[in-house]
Amino acid sequence: MSIVYLKSINQHINFKQYDKIVVFFSGGKDSVDTVLSLFEKGIKPAQIELHHHLIDGDNKEFFMDWQCTESYCREFAKAFGLELYFSWKVGGFEGEMLRNNDFTGNKAVPDENGNMIIVESSKNERYKNTRLKYPQVSPDLSVRYCSSYLKIDIGDLAVRKRFDFNGDKKYLVVSGERAEESPNRAKYLSFEKYRADNRNGKSAKRYIDHLRIAHQDTEVEVWERMKRWKVNPHPAYHIGLGRTSCKFCIFANEDQWATLREYDPSGFQKVLNYEKQFNLSINRDGSFIDKIADKGKIFDVPEGYFDIANSTEYREPIIVDSWTLPLGAFKVIGGAI
Repeated sequence: MSIVYLKSINQHINFKQYDKIVVFFSGGKDSVDTVLSLFEKGIKPAQIELHHHLIDGDNKEFFMDWQCTESYCREFAKAFGLELYFSWKVGGFEGEMLRNNDFTGNKAVPDENGNMIIVESSKNERYKNTRLKYPQVSPDLSVRYCSSYLKIDIGDLAVRKRFDFNGDKKYLVVSGERAEESPNRAKYLSFEKYRADNRNGKSAKRYIDHLRIAHQDTEVEVWERMKRWKVNPHPAYHIGLGRTSCKFCIFANEDQWATLREYDPSGFQKVLNYEKQFNLSINRDGSFIDKIADKGKIFDVPEGYFDIANSTEYREPIIVDSWTLPLGAFKVIGGAI
């Protein structure tokens, strides 16, 4: 099956026309749902490749990333016979946060042969910037830079450098935003030209469509699809979080901060120390995370799951014989804008 009717966009899509389908894959439930949705539409693994953005970069100095996420993504790709590529901002989240009258970090992305290349950031003086603050809880991506600088911009460059756009080649980017997540995401189009598309350009033509195949899926449908395929969710869901995202997500609520302080005190303290250094809280009411955690209730985490989440090697099965709904299902913890 190659031509598929998608109810969410009220039109047929000829998936066979695309030379490759790129799925931006975080390891979270919505990106898993996206891959499984493609399979259920008859798309073969050979046509798909996964791209994961390492939030902390490749230096293994974990700050925001869950330690298990990279390995979880590798094991998921292996389980379903999918290609997987990584990309990142050199210096990662911490480097971008600590910019002080400096340029943004270089970008590491795969080239056409799958080899990692470094693309230097502009050294034009007008692009110097000072952050010295956490990303702001805002739909404005110029201040919520964790999304724009560490994911969206990296993804654009990865697609442009990875593929040959000569001739009539066409590509499809698929991402997992769902309308149910927030009023802002509800406004996203389910199908449109990708932001790096340049199909009508006089030179450097690029034909890239963007499909949000899960845009109209409810969380009920997401978990039902994972259950059908018996996919073991990312450990963060078993811990009790409603999203994987960053471990110390800026959208975290009192219970998540309380739980992270209990199970990862050193990581929690590092986040708090930066708040105090900047003299600016993550939370918009001005409370530092220790005060927020004081109001929260620690999750009753199943034994061993924080050890699994904090390990750089994910050794649990991706496909499980007995699938159970994780503790974090249907929890609004670590929201989206």
